[in-house]
Amino acid sequence: MTSDAEHSLEIERKYDVDAETPLPDWTELPGVDAVGEPEPRQLDARYLDSADGALGRARIALRRRTGGPDEGWHVKRVTPDGKAETRWPLDGDGAGDTIVVPDAVAAAVAEIAAPPFTVLARIRNSRTAYALTSADGAVVAEFVDDRVDATDERTGRSTTWREWELELGPAAPSDENAREVLFACAEDLVRRAGGVPAASESKLGRALGV
Repeated sequence: MTSDAEHSLEIERKYDVDAETPLPDWTELPGVDAVGEPEPRQLDARYLDSADGALGRARIALRRRTGGPDEGWHVKRVTPDGKAETRWPLDGDGAGDTIVVPDAVAAAVAEIAAPPFTVLARIRNSRTAYALTSADGAVVAEFVDDRVDATDERTGRSTTWREWELELGPAAPSDENAREVLFACAEDLVRRAGGVPAASESKLGRALGV
């Protein structure tokens, strides 16, 4: 694996929904003219931390995920502006019972935690993604409908749930107030459909019961 990495900032909202909650009409969102065709993705992620849980305390997630357009090694940090993600491609680091964190990934979290890293949780996700686009076809946001099957590898406890995520895209409003209006409208649509804002800020937290 090379040390080259991709960086992005995720500005999103998460929602808890029941198994049968119907999808909202996302064309009611400001600036959204159309909803793209459903794109199924099968995701399989293993989340790791050092033995003393240093990454978790720092609100940093380290994972190896297969499936989807952004599969790879991810380091996600919670920031005031959103979730800052750094991603490296998969490169022969294996997916068996023993997962070795590549040097470039370990270096990115070296100030917080040191090897060895162990698997905290495995999260499988049957995801359906939809592009929410403007009148000119630009992506205002991506909506994903997730059906999650998670295992806490420390205890063997398994949980399943369904959740939605709405992440701003390249054509989203750049003004913070306009973004808040968009998310307020999204929350109203979710509540009308029968959902609520997510009780947990991450799938990992929910899988571990924190």
